[in-house]
Amino acid sequence: MEKLNNEGVIAKELQWLSKVLDARFKLYFNNPCDYADISEISPPKIRKNSGLYADFILTNGLNAEERIALVLAIAPHVKPEQLDIFFTRNINYDRHFTEFGGTKGKNFNGFIPTGETLLFVTGGDDLATRARTQNFLLQESVLMKRGVLKLHPVDPYEPLMSGTLSVSPEYISYFLSGTFLKPEYSSDFPAKRIETVYDWEDLVLDDYVRDEVEDIKIWIQWQNESGKTGPHRVIKPGYRCLFYGPPGTGKTLTASLLGKATGRDVYKIDLSMIVSKYIGETEKNLSNVFDMAENKDWILFFDEADALFGKRTQATSSNDRHSNQEIAYLLQRIEDFPGLVILATNLKSNMDDAFSRRFQAMIHFPMPSPGQRLKLWQMAFKDMPCDSQTIDFETISKRYLLAGGAIINVVMYCVLQHKKGIALNESVIMEGVKKELYKEGKTI
Repeated sequence: MEKLNNEGVIAKELQWLSKVLDARFKLYFNNPCDYADISEISPPKIRKNSGLYADFILTNGLNAEERIALVLAIAPHVKPEQLDIFFTRNINYDRHFTEFGGTKGKNFNGFIPTGETLLFVTGGDDLATRARTQNFLLQESVLMKRGVLKLHPVDPYEPLMSGTLSVSPEYISYFLSGTFLKPEYSSDFPAKRIETVYDWEDLVLDDYVRDEVEDIKIWIQWQNESGKTGPHRVIKPGYRCLFYGPPGTGKTLTASLLGKATGRDVYKIDLSMIVSKYIGETEKNLSNVFDMAENKDWILFFDEADALFGKRTQATSSNDRHSNQEIAYLLQRIEDFPGLVILATNLKSNMDDAFSRRFQAMIHFPMPSPGQRLKLWQMAFKDMPCDSQTIDFETISKRYLLAGGAIINVVMYCVLQHKKGIALNESVIMEGVKKELYKEGKTI
C-alpha cells in the first residue's frame, strides 16, 4: 500500500470529495452515474504515521460524513476551484440553486460552503439523511465540540444551516503547516499572549506559596495523563485558582512561568474589552474567549478580576439584575472550562463568595519579607552599570516596603538616569525609591 505524507493524505481526501460531488450532482439531476448513492464511494484508507491530518482522523474516529464536512470546509483554502461546480445556475430562474447553499466572500471569488451545502452533499433531497446529518454535526460530532469546524451564526429568522461552514484558523494552520496559529488580539478575541524571560529561580516567593504553585504544575501534568479511570472519572475537568495580594508581588509572573514550565500558552484577558454596558455584550465577549480557548490547553489569566467577578448586589433595578445574570454566566463558563483559569485580584474581599467556593486553590501573594526584598534588590541590580558592593541594599530592603514590581520600576528609573550620563549610585537609587513611595502616598 502506498505510504502517503500529510500533503498526500489531504490530496487523496480532496480527490475523494471530487468523486462524491460528481456523483451527488449526477444523482440529483438524474444523469447516468456509476453509483446508486454516495455512501458507495468509500473514503481513502488512512494509515498511522502518515501526517497530522491522518492522525487527527484516526485519533478522533471520524466517520465518512465528518470527513466530508472537514474536507469540504478545507477545500476553499487549498483547492477552491474544486467547488466551482456549485456555481451551476438554475436556468428556470436564472439564478443559483437554492438547495446548494453556499455564499461568496468580500474578496474571495470562490464558493464558500454553508451547512446547507453539506446537507446537500451528504443527503441530496433525502429529508431523513439531511436531518440525521444535521443532528449529528451539531450535537455529537467531535469537529464541532472541539471547535475544528464552525457553523457561523445567522439571523434568528434564517435557517440554522445557512451559516457558513468553516475550519477554524488555528486548525487550518495545524493541518497545513503543523503548528497552531496564535490568535491575534482583536475585538473578537480580547486577550493577549503573555510570556516571560524569567525562570523559576527568578521568582521570589515564600516557601508555602511556592508549594501551592507547584500543586498547579502537578495538576497540569496529571491532567495530561492518559485514561479516564480512577480520579479522572469522578473529578470534573478544569482547575480554577485565585491569586490575591498587593500589586507587584508576582501574580502575573507566576502565571507566565506556569505556562513556560508546562509548555502552555498563557492569555491575559483584557477586561476593558470584555465588560460592556450593553445587555448581553459582556457574555458574548467572554463567550468568544472561552470558545476560542476550548481544547487548546491554554491558561486563561484574568488580572484585576474583581472588575468582572466582583460581589453581586441586591437586585433593586434592572441593571442590578443584569449584572447578577452576567456573574452567574461567568460562573458557569469558568466551571465548565476544562483547562486552567487563574483569577488575580489585589483584594480577596472584593470577590463574590460564589466564586470562592469554586476555586481549587486560593493563593495569597504577600508583600515580600526583608530577606526576600534583599534578594530582589540584588537580582535586579546584578547586571546594572554600578558597583553594587558600594550600595547598602540590606538597609534599603529593611527600611522600605516595596514589592518586586516597584523594585523593577526603580531599576527603570536608574536606567534612564544612566542614559542621561548620570553615574548610578545609592543616591540615584534612593530617588527612584522616593518616586515609588510617592505613588503609594508615602514618603521616605
